[in-house]
Amino acid sequence: MVKSAKEIARKFFHAELEELSEIEKKVIEQIIARKEISRNTNQEYDKRMTLGERLADRVASFGGSWTFILIAMTVMIFWISLNSFFLVAKNKVFDPYPFILLNLVLSMIAALQAPVILMSQNRASVKDRIEAQQDYEVNLKAELEILSLHEKFDNLHEKQLEDLLKSQKEQIRLLMRLLDEKGQ
Repeated sequence: MVKSAKEIARKFFHAELEELSEIEKKVIEQIIARKEISRNTNQEYDKRMTLGERLADRVASFGGSWTFILIAMTVMIFWISLNSFFLVAKNKVFDPYPFILLNLVLSMIAALQAPVILMSQNRASVKDRIEAQQDYEVNLKAELEILSLHEKFDNLHEKQLEDLLKSQKEQIRLLMRLLDEKGQ
C-alpha cells in the first residue's frame, strides 16, 4: 500500500511533487517511511543556546519577577531613609534630595536590563516559530493520514457493497430456481 511521493502529492495536494513546499515534501517522506514527526522542540532549542543566551534568559527572568521588584523597593526605601533621616543628623548625606545618585543607579539598571529582556523575548519568538512549524507539520501529517483512512474506509465499504450485491444476486438466482422447481 506504500505509494510514491508523486502519487501522494497528486492525490492529496492536487499538485506535482516539485510544486510543493519543503515542509510538505518532508511530511510526504515521513508518511512513506512511517516516521513520527513529533519531537521536543524545547530540548532542541535549549541544546543550541549559548552561555550568554542562557544568562540573558536568567537575568530577564529575575528582572521580571516579584523578587526583583521587592528587592528594588527595599533598596530604594533604605537609600531614601538613610539619606533623608539617619545621615542628615550627622551631616554626612552622600545623596541628598532629589537623590540624583539613586536616579543614576536606577537608570543604569534599566539601560542594562532592557536590552537583555529584548534579547530574551527575541529568542522566545524564534522558539515560538519553531514550535509553530512543528505544529504545522504534525497537523499536516495527521490530515493526510485521516484522508488516507477515509479512502481505505470508502474502498472497504465499496467492496462490502459489491459482495452484498453478489450475495443478493446469488440468493435471487437460488430462489428463482426453487420457484421453477416447485412450479413444475
